[in-house]
Formats: sequence, structure tokens, C-alpha cells
Amino acid sequence: MSSGGPNWFKYASPMAFYPLAGRLIPWFAVPAVVLTAIGLYMTFFVAPVDYRQGDAYRIMFIHVPAAWMSMWLYICMAVYAALGLVVRTRLSSMMAQAIAPTGAMFTFIALWTGAFWGKPMWGAWWVWDARLTSELILLFLYIGVMALRAAIDDTRRADRASGLLALVGVVNVPIIYYSVQWWNTLHQGASISMTAAPTMSRIMLWTLLVMTFAFWAHAFVTSLMRVRGIILERERHAEWVAEMVDETK
Repeated sequence: MSSGGPNWFKYASPMAFYPLAGRLIPWFAVPAVVLTAIGLYMTFFVAPVDYRQGDAYRIMFIHVPAAWMSMWLYICMAVYAALGLVVRTRLSSMMAQAIAPTGAMFTFIALWTGAFWGKPMWGAWWVWDARLTSELILLFLYIGVMALRAAIDDTRRADRASGLLALVGVVNVPIIYYSVQWWNTLHQGASISMTAAPTMSRIMLWTLLVMTFAFWAHAFVTSLMRVRGIILERERHAEWVAEMVDETK
């Protein structure tokens, strides 16, 4: 019996999700551009100079959101991979494939900006700190997932193999997050906690949140654009793709 409401399960089909993704992209693209512009302006012209680190701390407003996104996107990728393995929905594996490059990019940005932040603070571009090392492992996991998928010609086997690797790698995410608590590290602890008040000024917090939402919007845009390409590639022999191509001629 139908309840009369929208049938959201239909969007688990690549054919139904493809046009939906196309409609959603502009809704995230505009906030991505606007929030990035606002966030960068706040970073360089509004946020005050830190009394300890001076202007060098401003890289935090890119480094911290990128690090958050690197971990969160990996979890999202692993969840989609799990759905692809358990429920065997084709779109889930496609979404996992689409998220991986963006997650790898944010992980690289987190490591790169961390090196620039660490040089004036620690006197070195890189130290084998628990937080830094586990974040580097996360980058290798992203690369491993993408490389394993590319190395296998059969799509279903590639989905299974890369999905299993993604799931195994999830154990690294809590290691990254709790590394500063579990080990004696150079990396500072969290400035924002769910159980305690922020240790930064309100304007710094707002700048950090604006950049975080900008990165979120960017991740949605790139993942949706990429999954549309993946859908067309995998479904290129489907009748609906042929009809869509004919309509555009």
C-alpha cells in the first residue's frame, strides 16, 4: 500500500539519481563559492592576530577544515562501500568511487598546510608525530582504494576489492582523532569539543565554521559531478543513456 509520499528509494537507481545529482549541483556550487570567498576574507582580514603564533596561525582556517573533511569523507566512502557490499546497490559503489578523489585531495591539503604551519611552530616541515603519521596513512589508504579499483578490469570485482580495503581502513580514522590523547604528541589538542567550550575567540570559531561549510559544499559538488560521469561510463550501454544522448543531439 502506498502512503502517497515521495518514493526516495527510487534514487538508489543510477537512472533516477543522475538527473537528481544534476539538479543538486548548483545548490551546492553557489554556497561553495560564496562561503569560500567569505571564509578567506575573514581568515586574512577579520580574524585577529594570535598572541602566541602571530599571523602564522591563520593557516589553521584551511588546515583544520581540510583535516576534518579528510576523515569524514573517508567514513562516507566506507559507508557507501559497505552498502555496495551488503545491499549490492550499484549506486553505492559508484558514490564510494566518486568520493575517494575528493577525500584524498583534502587529506593532501591537510598534510601540506600542516607542514607550513609546523615549520614556524616546531622548526621542522615534518615530524613523525602520531597525528601526522596516521593522517599520512589515511592518504595512502585513499590512494590504495583508487589504485586497487583502477587495477582490476572487472567492475564488480573492483568494487568488492576496493570496498573491503576502504572498510579495513576505517580503523585509522579514530586513531587520527584520538592520537593526541593516546600518545604524547607535538600536535595540539582539539580547539572545539562537544563537551567543552571552545578555546578560541568567537570570530575565530565563526571563521573556522564558514570554511568548514565551504569545504562541505565543495565536496558535495565534486562528488556529484564525478558520480554523474561514473554513471554514464558504467551505464553507457543502457537504453536510458542512449535515449538521453539522442535527445541532446
